[in-house]
Amino acid sequence: MSYIPIDDLEVYKLAMEIGEEVWAVVGKWDRFPKDAVGSQFCEASDSIAANIAEGHGRFHYKENKNFCFYARGSLMETKTWLKKSHSRGLVDAEIFSRINSMLAKCHLMLNKYIKSIGTSGSQLREPDVLYGNIEHIKDLPY
Repeated sequence: MSYIPIDDLEVYKLAMEIGEEVWAVVGKWDRFPKDAVGSQFCEASDSIAANIAEGHGRFHYKENKNFCFYARGSLMETKTWLKKSHSRGLVDAEIFSRINSMLAKCHLMLNKYIKSIGTSGSQLREPDVLYGNIEHIKDLPY
């Protein structure tokens, strides 16, 4: 199997976008919600990409997979903070829908990426498995 740079992983690129989107939203909040909810929301969303990157840099595929499980946990935490932000009136319906769609797409891509880690080289030649490409899922709005 040849080495794939982290910046070529579509799931990583999307995870990076999610972190930047959340940062931009939380940056506009007042101090109390930013401190109470925003910091954890940002930390969780940034942790998705950070864990994918850390796993990608590990020596053994089992470590990579383990860090992708952490990334998936951070993704679920991000969904929770998004729901809390929406229910507390910090995030409007449009922003909620946009970020929620990004998270849903990232979740599917991350699951495919996790499934591909550690499989034989012949299976990894398919771009859909290798990069977490989910072209067959056209109904997601993001």
